[in-house]
Amino acid sequence: MTPPRVAHNYERETVTEHPRRSDVQAAERDLQLRTLCEIHSPLARLIYLAGLRDYNTGLYHHEGLASRYSEDAACEALADCHRLAFRELLSASLEEIVGHLESYMGSTATAPADFFAAWNTLRPYQVAVPAQTDSLSAEFLFSNLKVALAILESRYQGHTASAPAA
Repeated sequence: MTPPRVAHNYERETVTEHPRRSDVQAAERDLQLRTLCEIHSPLARLIYLAGLRDYNTGLYHHEGLASRYSEDAACEALADCHRLAFRELLSASLEEIVGHLESYMGSTATAPADFFAAWNTLRPYQVAVPAQTDSLSAEFLFSNLKVALAILESRYQGHTASAPAA
């Protein structure tokens, strides 16, 4: 049996723990080079990749990858990259998560108050975890995101409270 591989560097390593088909590896490299390299935050990548997953089947869909490789290879590559983004975020410090959250918030067209309200009530990050994620890891990330959200929200409230009145 081949020993498992561990992903260390997003740009250089593969995600799956065991050897994979070459078409899946090629699809993953393509995805990293054409798309994911432009999404700098693991939180933004996590949300982007979760958005490519059909919530009824758990399968990932990406027309461009599927047309260049196959639907199966594209699905597997997307799932691998999704798991990697999750692991990157899971291993991030709280300070880094606050930065990722702020970066993500800034990339949306949402006013901070609306962003905080939605993330505090809807908790969109809960549907962004990859399938078969163990519950302890998911809950750990959810807890870190809730704390990071509270920190970021308090910083924004502090900025608006200290801003001079017009």
